[in-house]
Amino acid sequence: MINGWSRLRAVLSLGLLAGVLLAGSTQSFAADKLSPEEQDPLESWNRAVFVFNDKADKYVLKPVAKRYKKITPKLVNEGITNFFQNLDDVKTLVNSLLQGKVHNAVVALNRVVYNSSFGLFGFIDVATGFGLRADVEDFGQTLGVWGWQSSTYLMLPLLGPSTVRDFSGRVVDRFTDPILYLDHELHRDEKIAVVAVDVIDKRADILGADNLMINEDRYSFIRSAFYQNREFKIHDGVIDDPFADEDFEDFEDF
Repeated sequence: MINGWSRLRAVLSLGLLAGVLLAGSTQSFAADKLSPEEQDPLESWNRAVFVFNDKADKYVLKPVAKRYKKITPKLVNEGITNFFQNLDDVKTLVNSLLQGKVHNAVVALNRVVYNSSFGLFGFIDVATGFGLRADVEDFGQTLGVWGWQSSTYLMLPLLGPSTVRDFSGRVVDRFTDPILYLDHELHRDEKIAVVAVDVIDKRADILGADNLMINEDRYSFIRSAFYQNREFKIHDGVIDDPFADEDFEDFEDF
């Protein structure tokens, strides 16, 4: 058993694609009486990657994001955020259709059309001003809607918290990224620069959230928060209410 775990960690350390290969086998680790965040069979790997990510963020990404936010005018910063949000709306459009959410797909399509044409390729979010707001969807959520509810927690190098299901979704969502198809318009270095700006911009937007993580065990805090957030998104904010169970009907008279 110990040797098996060692081989598993070794395979994972060779590359992120190992997460996809684990998709079928990791479900056997689930225990009915444990919450999803308590089912963490890859905790040794996850905590090691978490420490690496934490140091990379502390010494590289966070300082760069702070500098970026300091020197970038607010209008430009908002424009860059809007531009990448416009690209993400394509992902939302595709996954809304896959989930059968036709209304959300239509809203996402209109957002892309309006922001790309009237909003200077997305730098101005005119669609929100028109009252067009779409729920963000990705293929990890699509897999959840299709029935893959529970999934093993997986901390990804540089990418942060995920699950085997959501990492599989990331791979598929890559094909909905318009940047992928700009082979002739952008050179390889330019594509890398675009991705880097996206990462830095997103990190700069959440700088204020750093102080919220005051739990002594930040790893467990982030894991729990991630699971709750994904559960919320997959079910469109409709979470089971334990007090709605018939066992609680006796309390209604109080």
